[in-house]
Amino acid sequence: MTAPWSDWDHILKIDPDKDLPDGITYGDLCATGTDAIEIGGTMGITEENTADVLSACAEHDVALYQEPSSPDVVIDDDALDGYLIPTVLNAGSPFWITGAHKEWVRLDTGLDWDRTSTEAYIVMNPDADVATYTEADCDLDADDVAAYTEVAERMFGQDIVYLEYSGMLGDEAIVEAASDATDEATLFYGGGIHDYDSAYQMAQYADVIVVGDLAHDEGVEAVRETVEAASDA
Repeated sequence: MTAPWSDWDHILKIDPDKDLPDGITYGDLCATGTDAIEIGGTMGITEENTADVLSACAEHDVALYQEPSSPDVVIDDDALDGYLIPTVLNAGSPFWITGAHKEWVRLDTGLDWDRTSTEAYIVMNPDADVATYTEADCDLDADDVAAYTEVAERMFGQDIVYLEYSGMLGDEAIVEAASDATDEATLFYGGGIHDYDSAYQMAQYADVIVVGDLAHDEGVEAVRETVEAASDA
């Protein structure tokens, strides 16, 4: 069966711990034309604030996924199309590669495997919260990233490879190298996309671009520009 993200160009990631600009609603963001809403963040995520975002988005016709930061914030709701669980390939500790996941399975026997997929993260911005949190080795060149990408797909059978530059625009040559290293896996790219041009730049190589902070910082029109760019690339 073909995964839904095989047909996506754009994901809007909403952080439940961050506010929206004045006058902007979650419904406005759902109507930007994005292919999917991904609810999640690194810090300050709770079951309550996640449920609030889910409830606001569930009224609208857009695919909804949760990217939980830990098992205790997982929302069991039919409004969700599924769960996307990160595994950080270049984490400094195996805890963020498989350890946290093992504990999740051990403690929660009710994990909905039919709606759960993993994202093989390669974290590239050393100043990002996710890099600090996972002690990621971000000193990687294009060959390193291409190799991680191939390992993710060929050795670990990952359907999604997520090149994460959170907070900064990535190196185009590195994104291209990751793209060239994929065969059937879907390449997600996130980080530093702030307008049509930056979205188009990264969408030339990534299968799906992920926009997050832009929604919280700029609002609807800025997000809509990136949707158009992803479609045009």
